[in-house]
Amino acid sequence: MGREERFDGASSPRQSLETRNGRWGGRRRPPDTMGLSFAVTGAAGFIGSHLVERLLRDGHRVVGIDSFDTFYDPRLKEANLAPALSHASFRLVRGDIRDESAVEAALSGGVDVVVHLAARAGVRPSIQDPLLYAAVNVDGTTRVLEAARRLGIPRCVLASSSSVYGNNVKVPFSEEDPVEHPISPYAATKRAGELIAHSYHHLFGMDVACLRLFTVFGPRQRPDLAIRKFATLMVEGREIELYGDGSSARDYTYVDDIVEGVIRAADRVRGFRIWNLGGSHPASLADLVGRLAAALGVEAKIKRLPAQPGDVERTWADISRAARDLDWSPQVDLDRGLARFVRWLREARSQASGAPP
Repeated sequence: MGREERFDGASSPRQSLETRNGRWGGRRRPPDTMGLSFAVTGAAGFIGSHLVERLLRDGHRVVGIDSFDTFYDPRLKEANLAPALSHASFRLVRGDIRDESAVEAALSGGVDVVVHLAARAGVRPSIQDPLLYAAVNVDGTTRVLEAARRLGIPRCVLASSSSVYGNNVKVPFSEEDPVEHPISPYAATKRAGELIAHSYHHLFGMDVACLRLFTVFGPRQRPDLAIRKFATLMVEGREIELYGDGSSARDYTYVDDIVEGVIRAADRVRGFRIWNLGGSHPASLADLVGRLAAALGVEAKIKRLPAQPGDVERTWADISRAARDLDWSPQVDLDRGLARFVRWLREARSQASGAPP
């Protein structure tokens, strides 16, 4: 059963998610959803903690649920969420999304929107333990949607992944492209989540947005992800392991842009919609390493290894649908995002060591 940490803030009346301010300079105004109640699964994670901070800053009430899983150091997740825990409009439920009572505790009490970010992440680990990935990402997602249905929550935003496209030969990847051939258990579970979400829309009229996220990076990035892992090794003067010949490419997307896309999707979704959220400017692995080394002011020491099974060759988001429907486009390019990430990493390392940055 989930353990709940409550806040003392007064409840606010539920309000419509409709954007109330019409047109603005030929574009829709930014989302105007003040005073709503959001439930965020995976609230202590990389993207989740950034989203929680943004929602609280914008004047919303937020309840988070997180299991503080040991996939990586739970102390990092505690630090991610520490600012929110002191906020009067935040409530935390410590529990697993596979635990019905924990999910019920998080989604009870007049939630307007569920943002489902919690998942077992990582392509390569999913190959080693596909049963766990199916249990968390498929069963857990179904429990979140079912709790939302029972409680009458009208709107859900689900984090999907660019991995559902597999090794699509057509680029950039469009939401209209076929996605019947995932090449890892992780990708298969993310596609399964989209299909389950569609069934909840079809059967129960729930408004659902599935967001296919493309390689999110920025401050607080998980330590197992490439940019943070490479940067840590570089500043310590150690070798970084590069799989393949360096030509594989990813569409890197800064976390603040992803958060903006999540909020716009929550505001605008009607019915069932899938949107790509990506930087739309892929960079090869070799290029990324060079740009990251330049941002750090170091020389990368590289160890070449064979390509890994399950890794896609490239990702590249067609974001025309998000631009049209959400008035969304990425604002932070790779170099600016890397500079911000490096600044955060240096501050985090200096705080951990007690030395000045």
